[in-house]
Formats: sequence, C-alpha cells, structure tokens
Amino acid sequence: MPEVLPIRLYGDPILRKKALPVTDFREIPRLAENMLETMFEAGGVGLAGPQVGLQKRIFVAALYHDEPEEEEEQKPLKSRVKEVFVMVNPRVTFAEGEALGTEGCLSIPGLYADEVPRKFAVRVEYQDEHGTPRVLEAEDYLARIIQHEFDHLEGVLFFDRLPPAARRAFMEEHRAKLAEMQRQAKAFLKELRGR
Repeated sequence: MPEVLPIRLYGDPILRKKALPVTDFREIPRLAENMLETMFEAGGVGLAGPQVGLQKRIFVAALYHDEPEEEEEQKPLKSRVKEVFVMVNPRVTFAEGEALGTEGCLSIPGLYADEVPRKFAVRVEYQDEHGTPRVLEAEDYLARIIQHEFDHLEGVLFFDRLPPAARRAFMEEHRAKLAEMQRQAKAFLKELRGR
C-alpha cells in the first residue's frame, strides 16, 4: 500500500538545497510509488524529492484526462491519470522557445504566479525508477511541469523565475502567507528533530 508522505513547505531549508544524484536504485520504485500517491492526494501534477524531505534527484509527474465540468468533483484524481512519469537523475539536454504560464507549487499551497517564463519545448534524459536510461521530448504544459520539477532539484522555486519587479510584487502580496508557511516549516522540523 503506497504511503502519503508529508510535503515540505516554503521555508524548509531542503527546498533551497541542490539534490544529489541517485546511485542506489533499490528503494526507488517504492519511493516513486509513495511520491505519486502523495502527489495525487495533494492534487498536484508534479512532486520532487526535496518536497518530501529527500535530497535526491528524483521527481514524479502526471498528465490527467480532462473531466466534463458536471463531473468535476466526482472522480478522484488518480482515476483520471493519462500518463505518469518517474524521472531520476534528469538532465535537460535541449530547450527552445519562450512560453509564459501560471504556476503554483505543492510546497507553496494556494499561491500562484502568472506569466512565469519557461522554455516551450525540452528534451530530458533521465533514468526510470529501475535505473533504465530514457529520453523524453516534451512541449507546452508537460515541458513546463518538467522544468518546474527540475528546478526543485536545483533549489529553485517557481517565483524565482519571475522578472525582478514581478518577483518583488509576488513576495509583497503574499508576505503574510509565506511567513505562516515558514513558521509551519520550522515547527515541522522541530517536531522531526524531537522524534
């Protein structure tokens, strides 16, 4: 049975650390399963190792089937999965085009920024959960998800990608919520140390 892992919030230092390469794949299939379960439970499209407290170069992502509007609340997210991705030790080897889009993050719940700049298309080389080398070419929405999750492995958050004035405005507008997340992150770490 997959386990839902606690998601680290903005303010947790691990979100700003560069993740380390995975060399031992024995635990990775189980970890990937738990990360996917956590992502579905939180209603997300992607989740990276640092977001569940692991300084590992791994992320999971999913594309979902759209539901007719009248059914929107009916089905659990997991039942709408079109495709899932598990990317270990990913490297973006090609990127082109410019695209602006809205982004949020499971580690910064409830906050979104418009016009986050990304590349429109990317090629990513990675290993799957068993260590098998893979290559994926993605465009548009999937390319955005991959870049967002890859950034987590580099210690970068989506609002860091905003132009300086927009980033300042985002931080100012959400100052109280961000401060509350930092307080919760600190309390969680204190609790972990106490265990």
